[in-house]
Amino acid sequence: MAKENREMVWLQCTETGDLNYRTEIKVAGGAPKLELKKYCPRLKRHTVHKIKRK
Repeated sequence: MAKENREMVWLQCTETGDLNYRTEIKVAGGAPKLELKKYCPRLKRHTVHKIKRK
């Protein structure tokens, strides 16, 4: 099915280094450089989060 070529990754805050969110990304065609503005509970504001693979 469609879930075969997906990978679970963490979204890491660029300011604190905390791993706040976990999501799936599509792996086919190379790994994208995903950056999202998400809420960081430690800083209590929105910051840029980048992909972190474990």
